[in-house]
Amino acid sequence: MVSASEQIEAGSWRRLLPLTDGEGEEHALLSSLLDLWCRERGARGAALYLDDDDASGAELSSGEGPFPAGPDATAGFERLPLPGAVLLWRPGEAGAPRTEEGGGEGEGPLSLLLALAVSNCRLLGRLKRQSFQAKYRGVELEALYDVGLAIASTLDLDLLAEDILLRAVSLLDARRGALYLLSGGVYRLQSQLGGEALESFPATAAHETPSGLLPGAEHLLAVPIAIEDDRRGILAVGDKESRSGVGPFSPEDRRTLSLFANQAAIALENARLHREALEKERYERDLQLAAEIQRQILPKGVPSVPGYEIAGWNRPAREVGGDFYDLVPVPPEEQSGENDRGLLLGLALADVSGKGVPAALMVSTLHSAIRLLFGRIGFGPRLVERLNRHILASSAPNKFITLLVGELDAASGRFTYVNAGHNPGLVIRADSHLERLPPGGLPVGLLPGSSYRSGVLDLAPGDLLCLYSDGITECASRAEEEFGEGRLVALLRAAADRPLPEIVRAVEEATDDFAAGQPQGDDQTIVLLRRSAEA
Repeated sequence: MVSASEQIEAGSWRRLLPLTDGEGEEHALLSSLLDLWCRERGARGAALYLDDDDASGAELSSGEGPFPAGPDATAGFERLPLPGAVLLWRPGEAGAPRTEEGGGEGEGPLSLLLALAVSNCRLLGRLKRQSFQAKYRGVELEALYDVGLAIASTLDLDLLAEDILLRAVSLLDARRGALYLLSGGVYRLQSQLGGEALESFPATAAHETPSGLLPGAEHLLAVPIAIEDDRRGILAVGDKESRSGVGPFSPEDRRTLSLFANQAAIALENARLHREALEKERYERDLQLAAEIQRQILPKGVPSVPGYEIAGWNRPAREVGGDFYDLVPVPPEEQSGENDRGLLLGLALADVSGKGVPAALMVSTLHSAIRLLFGRIGFGPRLVERLNRHILASSAPNKFITLLVGELDAASGRFTYVNAGHNPGLVIRADSHLERLPPGGLPVGLLPGSSYRSGVLDLAPGDLLCLYSDGITECASRAEEEFGEGRLVALLRAAADRPLPEIVRAVEEATDDFAAGQPQGDDQTIVLLRRSAEA
């Protein structure tokens, strides 16, 4: 008996041999084996269906058709399962030769060769696919690297957001996209491209992305923008371009967008830090300017008033402060009304609620108003009432100023004052007796229609007048104890005969020692005036 292999024409085998060694010939080899299998089986036609399309991308057929769309057996076809494939074949005419030997249906050597060729084809297809993926990832990483360099060079946050979104849409062939940044527990739209996008949405515990993020989009892909698991925003793209219109995004697309989002997060963080640095630099310049303006407002020295010593000192808690003092000498020719008084000296010490730039702005407003009004109406209740109306009209409702203003008649030593909610001024008499200058009304800017009353005291030779802000008496120790009025009075009494600049330094040193390195909690200001003993 002649075996099936001996019955195969030698020419057929010679045609198959070159296909076993040629690159890219696995598909042709499989097709030739299918033709050979049909002839040897006496089949009128056969079709080979792979389990998936990853290997050849299409079915193979030989002989008469048509063939079914799928591998399920139908009438008129026989079904032969193979590893990784299914063979459907149409039997030949009755009595047609069936030369392939073997113990059962499909067990002959040619069927075995066909199965091996299918396995080889699938293996080669898988290798090609992996090779393509490796090359694609290389190209993808190179593109991501180039994109990362491009966006990293932009430090303007608004321009960076637009650039990130444009490159993300281009990288994934998307039709539209949106970039959201997280602020105050809410994702806010920073940039959009290609269509409408939701303006904002709250951040949930799971950071879920709303389905209507890109209204009208058929397919949505969104990934977080995060720095070390700290979410900063969301990058979303919609409707991937394809030959047939738009389609869904693949897992590879998600991985690509996630990698890009990591680079975008670093670029956005750099831009944010850059913006903060610029804002800090601008704020520091503004503070320097405000501090310089405030230094110009404060007296650069003390006026010369025969028969009196004068000293003033101010130390803000920050670059600029809310304390203010002024010394305004008014000669007779500049005084309002008719009188026979000699030189007058106006004194003012104020403490604005709050600290920093807002308080400094109110100090500037108060300084200019006092200077404009004093020459016209003097340092009395009318002045404070006008100041109250002015501050109410030009400041925030929660802002007010404690103020003590006075007018010294240098010739007589009479000091007329108004205390608008300020710390009581202190008078240390030559015999060490203490007198206070009590409040005569509410702080300025607190309530409309406030009225004020004045007080009068006469300074005798050797008497010391002290006006101060609460930053001195409320200076706190490490045990949270306040310096207090008592310590200030004791210091003034002990140093009453010393030159006023030395008394000022003693107050500064005493509060510093008391605080023991604690940060200064409030602005500190003091004004001293003493009538000479020879006067």
